[in-house]
Amino acid sequence: MWTQEHRQSHDRKGLRYPSDLTDAEWALVGSLIPPARRGGRPRDVDIREVLNAVFYLLSTGCQWDALPRDLPPKSTVYEYFSLWRSDRTLLRLHQALYAQVREASGRKAQPTVAILDSQSAKAAQKGGRRSTRKATTRARRSPAANGTSSSTPSACC
Repeated sequence: MWTQEHRQSHDRKGLRYPSDLTDAEWALVGSLIPPARRGGRPRDVDIREVLNAVFYLLSTGCQWDALPRDLPPKSTVYEYFSLWRSDRTLLRLHQALYAQVREASGRKAQPTVAILDSQSAKAAQKGGRRSTRKATTRARRSPAANGTSSSTPSACC
């Protein structure tokens, strides 16, 4: 139920963009982002701003070229996004937040029951999505491949 306190905790009016992280949200996810690698040049980019840029892209659906100028450059954001996707940082972030939400609502961190319908089970037995379409779709043929095709319109009833 929405109480006044609950509304205030979810208010995003003071942020630059609605997708930006609040201080409380950054406190939750900041520790889940891996630190800079040892050796080499020290990291000079603000990781919170990179994450804000990723959330901006995801929430608005804009192109990489359309990132606002007050966010880090698109090349920097894309490099971190690719790195976090390949080293599974984004997956770990999602799983940690998912477990926290479940525990906050009084449930176990991991679900204990899964429900499969008969269609999902059949698709999994056949090999998934690819083979299901081939089994149900007939091959298309062009009229030119048909030997009985005619260039004159046929007389219909």
